[in-house]
Amino acid sequence: MPANLRALSIVAFFSLLLPQSAHAQVADELDAYWAEVSRTVAEGDFESYAALYHPDAVLVSGFSNESFPISRALGGWRQGFVDTAEGRAEAGVDFRITQRLHDGTTAHETGIFRYTLTPENGEPIVAVVDFEALLVKKDGEWLMVMEYQKGEATEEEWEAAAE
Repeated sequence: MPANLRALSIVAFFSLLLPQSAHAQVADELDAYWAEVSRTVAEGDFESYAALYHPDAVLVSGFSNESFPISRALGGWRQGFVDTAEGRAEAGVDFRITQRLHDGTTAHETGIFRYTLTPENGEPIVAVVDFEALLVKKDGEWLMVMEYQKGEATEEEWEAAAE
Protein backbone atom coordinates (compact mmCIF):
# COMPACT_ATOMS: atom_id res chain seq x y z
CA MET A 1 0.00 0.00 0.00
CA PRO A 2 1.47 3.40 -0.97
CA ALA A 3 2.53 5.57 1.97
CA ASN A 4 0.07 8.37 1.24
CA LEU A 5 -2.85 5.92 1.02
CA ARG A 6 -1.72 4.23 4.24
CA ALA A 7 -1.57 7.62 6.01
CA LEU A 8 -5.04 8.50 4.74
CA SER A 9 -6.40 5.17 5.97
CA ILE A 10 -4.88 5.73 9.41
CA VAL A 11 -6.38 9.24 9.63
CA ALA A 12 -9.80 7.91 8.57
CA PHE A 13 -9.59 5.10 11.13
CA PHE A 14 -8.68 7.38 14.01
CA SER A 15 -11.40 9.88 13.09
CA LEU A 16 -13.88 7.05 13.65
CA LEU A 17 -12.58 6.73 17.20
CA LEU A 18 -13.83 10.21 18.15
CA PRO A 19 -16.53 9.39 20.66
CA GLN A 20 -20.03 10.22 19.52
CA SER A 21 -20.55 12.25 22.67
CA ALA A 22 -17.52 14.40 21.76
CA HIS A 23 -18.90 14.72 18.22
CA ALA A 24 -22.27 15.84 19.60
CA GLN A 25 -20.57 18.24 22.01
CA VAL A 26 -18.74 19.96 19.15
CA ALA A 27 -22.00 20.18 17.17
CA ASP A 28 -23.65 21.80 20.21
CA GLU A 29 -20.75 24.26 20.51
CA LEU A 30 -21.08 25.18 16.84
CA ASP A 31 -24.83 25.63 17.22
CA ALA A 32 -24.09 27.96 20.15
CA TYR A 33 -21.62 29.88 17.96
CA TRP A 34 -24.30 30.53 15.30
CA ALA A 35 -26.82 31.46 18.01
CA GLU A 36 -24.32 34.04 19.29
CA VAL A 37 -23.91 35.44 15.77
CA SER A 38 -27.71 35.79 15.62
CA ARG A 39 -27.84 37.45 19.04
CA THR A 40 -25.17 40.02 18.23
CA VAL A 41 -26.86 40.97 14.96
CA ALA A 42 -30.31 41.29 16.58
CA GLU A 43 -28.94 43.43 19.42
CA GLY A 44 -26.57 45.50 17.30
CA ASP A 45 -23.66 44.30 19.46
CA PHE A 46 -20.86 45.10 17.02
CA GLU A 47 -17.94 44.48 19.36
CA SER A 48 -19.15 40.99 20.30
CA TYR A 49 -19.94 40.23 16.66
CA ALA A 50 -16.46 41.25 15.51
CA ALA A 51 -14.93 39.13 18.29
CA LEU A 52 -16.48 36.02 16.71
CA TYR A 53 -13.94 36.28 13.88
CA HIS A 54 -10.26 35.41 14.02
CA PRO A 55 -8.23 38.65 13.68
CA ASP A 56 -6.80 37.38 10.37
CA ALA A 57 -10.17 36.19 9.00
CA VAL A 58 -11.04 36.59 5.35
CA LEU A 59 -14.36 37.26 3.64
CA VAL A 60 -14.71 35.66 0.21
CA SER A 61 -17.50 37.27 -1.78
CA GLY A 62 -19.15 35.46 -4.65
CA PHE A 63 -21.15 38.64 -5.18
CA SER A 64 -18.10 40.78 -5.99
CA ASN A 65 -15.74 37.94 -6.97
CA GLU A 66 -13.05 39.01 -4.54
CA SER A 67 -11.65 38.24 -1.13
CA PHE A 68 -10.48 40.66 1.51
CA PRO A 69 -9.73 40.90 5.24
CA ILE A 70 -12.76 40.64 7.49
CA SER A 71 -11.76 44.01 8.98
CA ARG A 72 -12.77 45.63 5.67
CA ALA A 73 -16.13 43.86 5.68
CA LEU A 74 -16.73 44.76 9.33
CA GLY A 75 -16.08 48.41 8.52
CA GLY A 76 -18.85 48.27 5.94
CA TRP A 77 -21.27 46.47 8.27
CA ARG A 78 -20.67 48.63 11.35
CA GLN A 79 -23.36 51.24 10.58
CA GLY A 80 -26.07 48.58 10.43
CA PHE A 81 -25.06 47.46 13.91
CA VAL A 82 -25.07 51.03 15.21
CA ASP A 83 -28.49 51.69 13.69
CA THR A 84 -29.82 48.49 15.27
CA ALA A 85 -28.31 49.22 18.68
CA GLU A 86 -29.74 52.75 18.65
CA GLY A 87 -33.22 51.63 17.56
CA ARG A 88 -33.13 53.11 14.04
CA ALA A 89 -33.35 49.64 12.52
CA GLU A 90 -34.16 46.06 13.34
CA ALA A 91 -31.87 43.29 12.15
CA GLY A 92 -31.76 39.54 12.35
CA VAL A 93 -29.95 36.58 10.89
CA ASP A 94 -30.88 32.92 10.93
CA PHE A 95 -28.75 29.99 9.81
CA ARG A 96 -29.56 26.61 8.35
CA ILE A 97 -26.51 24.36 8.29
CA THR A 98 -26.68 21.75 5.54
CA GLN A 99 -23.27 20.15 6.00
CA ARG A 100 -21.02 20.09 9.03
CA LEU A 101 -17.49 18.67 8.94
CA HIS A 102 -15.46 19.01 12.11
CA ASP A 103 -13.19 17.62 14.73
CA GLY A 104 -12.54 19.04 18.17
CA THR A 105 -10.75 22.18 16.98
CA THR A 106 -11.67 22.78 13.33
CA ALA A 107 -14.96 23.03 11.47
CA HIS A 108 -16.21 23.55 7.93
CA GLU A 109 -19.85 24.63 7.88
CA THR A 110 -21.99 24.85 4.74
CA GLY A 111 -25.48 26.26 4.63
CA ILE A 112 -27.74 29.20 4.01
CA PHE A 113 -28.29 32.29 6.07
CA ARG A 114 -31.19 34.69 5.94
CA TYR A 115 -30.38 38.26 6.95
CA THR A 116 -33.11 40.86 7.40
CA LEU A 117 -32.62 44.57 7.99
CA THR A 118 -35.65 46.77 8.52
CA PRO A 119 -34.79 50.47 8.64
CA GLU A 120 -36.95 52.69 10.80
CA ASN A 121 -40.09 53.51 8.79
CA GLY A 122 -38.77 51.39 5.93
CA GLU A 123 -39.40 48.15 4.14
CA PRO A 124 -37.44 45.04 5.16
CA ILE A 125 -34.36 44.21 3.14
CA VAL A 126 -33.85 40.45 3.00
CA ALA A 127 -30.76 38.59 1.79
CA VAL A 128 -30.78 34.80 1.54
CA VAL A 129 -27.19 33.66 0.97
CA ASP A 130 -25.41 30.36 0.32
CA PHE A 131 -22.34 30.33 2.51
CA GLU A 132 -19.42 28.30 3.76
CA ALA A 133 -17.41 29.00 6.87
CA LEU A 134 -14.14 27.70 8.27
CA LEU A 135 -13.74 27.93 12.02
CA VAL A 136 -11.03 27.09 14.51
CA LYS A 137 -11.26 26.64 18.24
CA LYS A 138 -8.75 28.85 20.06
CA ASP A 139 -8.53 29.01 23.86
CA GLY A 140 -11.88 27.25 24.10
CA GLU A 141 -13.71 29.65 21.74
CA TRP A 142 -14.79 29.09 18.14
CA LEU A 143 -13.59 31.78 15.72
CA MET A 144 -14.38 32.09 12.04
CA VAL A 145 -11.28 32.31 9.85
CA MET A 146 -13.05 32.35 6.49
CA GLU A 147 -16.57 33.30 5.47
CA TYR A 148 -17.45 32.54 1.87
CA GLN A 149 -20.67 34.20 0.78
CA LYS A 150 -21.09 32.17 -2.37
CA GLY A 151 -24.14 33.88 -3.81
CA GLU A 152 -27.85 34.40 -3.53
CA ALA A 153 -30.04 31.47 -2.49
CA THR A 154 -33.72 31.12 -3.29
CA GLU A 155 -36.59 30.93 -0.82
CA GLU A 156 -37.10 27.35 -2.02
CA GLU A 157 -33.50 26.49 -1.12
CA TRP A 158 -33.98 28.15 2.26
CA GLU A 159 -37.08 26.08 2.94
CA ALA A 160 -35.41 22.87 1.73
CA ALA A 161 -32.47 23.48 4.09
CA ALA A 162 -34.88 23.22 7.03
CA GLU A 163 -35.56 19.55 6.28
